[in-house]
Amino acid sequence: MASTVKIPKKTQDRIVASLRRYQNIVGKLRARDISEADTVTVIKDMLSDLFGYDKYTELTSEQQIRGTFCDLAVKVEEKIYYLAEVKAAGINLNDNHLRQAVNYGAHQGIEWIILTNAIEWRIYRIKFGQPIDYEEVFSFDVCGLSARSQDDLAQLYLLCRESISSDALTEFHKQAQILNRFVAAEILQCDAIIAALRREFRRIFDGIKVSEEELKALVVSEVLKREVVDGDPAKQAKALVKKAGAAFAKRKAAATAA
Repeated sequence: MASTVKIPKKTQDRIVASLRRYQNIVGKLRARDISEADTVTVIKDMLSDLFGYDKYTELTSEQQIRGTFCDLAVKVEEKIYYLAEVKAAGINLNDNHLRQAVNYGAHQGIEWIILTNAIEWRIYRIKFGQPIDYEEVFSFDVCGLSARSQDDLAQLYLLCRESISSDALTEFHKQAQILNRFVAAEILQCDAIIAALRREFRRIFDGIKVSEEELKALVVSEVLKREVVDGDPAKQAKALVKKAGAAFAKRKAAATAA
């Protein structure tokens, strides 16, 4: 992540200073067993001091959705970018909490959901379809982050006020959809990769006889884990690679014709 997310120095300085301060604060919240209302107050302070939002104009707990008020909404220039479902610091987050937040977002057309108890933060993207679905994009434990780690700072920056103008979270999500084990597994099964593998076998092991079909069967059944070649994520990766390959071939043909 650090190599793909560029953090402005002023923003990074604020994140580093605030992270150290809030690690000390939130680390004590669970032991104190503070209420959900008090946790919301801490979250608003974090969103302001750490993430850079204006507490009085960009954070609201008065956002009504189908007759119910959500815990917090991050609203910049009259547009809601995030809905935050907050639970008390002493409560472990679970899927039931998430479903409520997803229902809020789905009814308002809001793509991004934050589920947090001030210590653990989970960021989800709603997938608008039939039925409505969601996926976790990333998560972190505030107390487990290091102010010296660029990757940790980059995770925090994705939620910052400054990242909205560059749509950094959406861009990170797009890259995360590509750089994962399912897409990597699909590419490892491509004809070009299997052919390269066969050439390398024959180069290193003089005289060995092996076909591309044998190597592909070996890769699929013995090298790759079943979870990355079977199931819906694997099917989605296959479709993604096929679509990208077709687009590449089309660009190459157009360039050759020109």
